[in-house]
This record gives sequence, C-alpha cells and structure tokens, in this order.
Amino acid sequence: MSSHPYRTIGSVIGIGLVSGALIWGDHSLTTSYASNASSPTAVPVAVASTPNGFTEVAKQITPAVVNITTVMTDRVAEGLSVPDELRDRMEEFFGKPFGPRGRGPSDPFEHRGPRRGQGSGVIISSDGYILTNNHVIAKAREVNVTLPDKREFKGRIIGTDPKTDLAVVKINATDLPAVSWGDASRLQVGEYVLAVGNPFGLNSTVTLGIVSAVGRGHMGITQYEDFIQTDAAINPGNSGGALVNTKGELVGINTAIFSQTGGYQGVGFAVSTTMAKPIYESLIKSGKVVRGYLGIGIQDLNQDLAKSFNIKDSKGALISDVKEDSPAEQAGLKQGDVITEYHGTPVEDGVALQRLVTRTSVGTKVPLKMIREGHELELTVRIGEQPDETKVAKVESAETDYALSGLAVQDLDQETAKALGLNGKRGVVVTKVAPDSGAEKAGLLPGDVIREINRQPIKSVKDLEKVSSDMKKGGNVLILVNRRGNSLFLSVKV
Repeated sequence: MSSHPYRTIGSVIGIGLVSGALIWGDHSLTTSYASNASSPTAVPVAVASTPNGFTEVAKQITPAVVNITTVMTDRVAEGLSVPDELRDRMEEFFGKPFGPRGRGPSDPFEHRGPRRGQGSGVIISSDGYILTNNHVIAKAREVNVTLPDKREFKGRIIGTDPKTDLAVVKINATDLPAVSWGDASRLQVGEYVLAVGNPFGLNSTVTLGIVSAVGRGHMGITQYEDFIQTDAAINPGNSGGALVNTKGELVGINTAIFSQTGGYQGVGFAVSTTMAKPIYESLIKSGKVVRGYLGIGIQDLNQDLAKSFNIKDSKGALISDVKEDSPAEQAGLKQGDVITEYHGTPVEDGVALQRLVTRTSVGTKVPLKMIREGHELELTVRIGEQPDETKVAKVESAETDYALSGLAVQDLDQETAKALGLNGKRGVVVTKVAPDSGAEKAGLLPGDVIREINRQPIKSVKDLEKVSSDMKKGGNVLILVNRRGNSLFLSVKV
C-alpha cells in the first residue's frame, strides 16, 4: 500500500481512501475448505426487469455492505505541503480545502497525526465475518466497522492475502444480514451487475453496469489475478465492496479502477468469487492461504516462440524453469515443455495455468498434456503445497523483434554470479544494451545472463561468438536468459 495521494495518469489504482487520498495494493487455491463461519442467511432474489429497476436487489444487499475505517501504524504530518499543481488536481477531485498553502517540505513537523483509511466490506456470514480488500486494512493498528444501520464495532483482522488483495475481518455481532455466494464462473459479458460500497464515504451507494469482460489477468494489480471487468461506477472508497448479479448473489469484490483522473472512467475491476471464496474459507479456517504448487517458472507464448518450439499456435504455458526437488521435477517436467492441458482443461496461457494450479488441493494427482520438442506427451504430477516464500509460477511476457546488435557482454565471474544469486552457474552477462538497438528491441536488459542460444549451452563469450556466427539472416533465434533469478525465453529475429 502506498501513501502517495495521486497515481500516474493512465494507471490502475486501488480504490480505498487514505485521509482524502487514493491508496492501492502493491502488488488460487485448494478447491474445498470447511468454514467455521455460519452459513449466510440471505436468500437470493431473482429480479425481472420492472419499472422499479433493481430495487429488490438493492434492498437485499445494502444492509450487508459495511463501511470500514482504519488508523494506520505510521503517521503523517498535519499541514504537510502539496505542490500547487497537484493540489489543484486533488482539490478538483476531493473538494476544498486540501490543507494550507505555502509550506515547504523542509518545514518542521509541528503537529503529527495518525493516517486514516477508508473502504468497504461485505458481510459474508451472520456471525460477523467480513470480506474486504487487503489494501483497505493493511498496516492498520485499529479497524472500525460501521453498519448501514449506524451500529459501530471494533474489527479484528482474521487473515490477509496480499497476493490477491483480499482480507477477512471479524466483528462481535450476531443475526447480521449477509450476502450469498454466487457462481462467478457462469458470468457472461453483457450481463447486468451492481456495485455496492461507500465511495468517498457516501454509505450504501449502488451503481449499475454490465460485465465488460471476465478472467482479466496480466493487469499487474496483484500476483494472482482473476478479475471481472465492469462499467458499473466504482470510485475511491468502493474498495472491498460487493459486485452482485441480478439475483443479489456476490460475484466479485470491487478492488481497482483504471483511471487517468483518479475517478470513475468506466473501467473497474473486481476479484472474482471463484478466487475469493476459497481464500475466504481458508483464512477463516487457518488464518492463512494454502495454494497448490508445481515449482515451475512459466511464460506466455507468442507466434515466434511457438515457431521456435515447433508448435502450431501460441496457446499454452511455456516452462522457463523447473525448481529443484519440486513436484514438477519429480514428475519429469523439463525446461522448454509447453503445457497445453491441465486436468482436462485446456491451458490458454500462463495466467490460466497459474489459476488452475493454485486452486488445486494439495496432494491431488493431476494429468498434464504437453508438447516437448514438437511431440505430444502426457505426464501425471502430484500437486504440492506452495512454500511461503516461493512464487509458484511467475508469468513473464516475451518481447520479440530483431537480433543481437548493440549488445555488450562479459563472462559471468564468481562475484557477479553471487550478486545475481547464481552461485556455481556459468553463462554470459549482459553489461550494456544500446538504445534503439536490435538487442533492446529483442527485450534484452543489462544484468540478463544468457544461458542458452537455440538450446545450446552458453558458458562463455567464446561460446556466444561461435553460436552467433552460425545464425542465418532472417531466421529465428531462441535465447534463454536468467533475469533476477527467473528464467525467460526470448525469440529473436536475426
């Protein structure tokens, strides 16, 4: 979570509020868990199109969407100056006044006050379990929950999952109104949805829109992504609020907006309940999230990579790395394999595989279909539990353009290898990439360690020179690099 009051134009931002400023997150699972929470008491209401619109859904849902305010662990200066240009933009967005003008950042902190945040939450069970965004309550030393009927409670954080930006808060109350789970996997583009929350502190606000897209990934909002995109109006303060279908069932947790101004521009994102429900249940059961684990690095295919691996199309997940002693290694998966099917489900790309793996119960035996060196292959892998500090499958994108001109390299010595976390490894480290050169267009960066070219090991600059001399103009070259500890394939046109 950041304390910056405004985000870069055109950015994706979280939608909580901190002292009148935007906040956002920095930044799948076992398929079944037993929940200690009581079952929701709400009964879904099927709503037909009537002259009164969606009044019954609104009446059902708004009592179960709460206002969450927090006091953060860190503190900020009262009256800390804001540059005039930024101040004008913030006053236009948040209203006037926005603190005194004329003070400089070097002025002493005469008064210090707590930093406060605000967002929304959804009551999932009648005994007080509330689902919200992690960035709403992150770093909070005090959590306060206000119900639409004005009752106030102290909230207790049950568990958080920054990797999906979700969290569970508990209040000591009974017989609360609750929202029923919906099946987000059945959502269709064009379907009506309602967003309910507390934008700008305006409690029980309901907005209407449609599902603009489903299964959004590659957004860079969280590590694990399965977002519903909607044009229902979502604004700062809506974070953690409910996205419901026309039956009044919860299908998403409102999380972020794409905006050039900081406000609503018709592009909002909600974490799908397909992802949120098992996380909620896991946090209640154990206070943590248990994820399935393969132990591979994966990346998406593009047309050039598909051609390099002798694959007809660019669907599938390319294995760029296999962790030592991982379930993947034990099952016989290898670097360069392309997984095309997981447990009977076609794999479109790396994000799709990531979702499937992390939602699989630990210990499950999963059949995989893949392509290895142009040939189809089937293997079975037993899914493990993701280690706390391990990234299960970091999905990288691969840029492809023209060849290796403008590239400076040197042998990977022991000191450099140690600095890059590659002790005992050999290769060639990229020291410089000329601007607008072929190497830059290929996606190579300083610090990359070239390990293979066309599946041939590169252990020294001499190896690189030898292999490069055999490159044919107009052909494709497959390069394997290690970038900050992760393996990545690049397909380069000579």
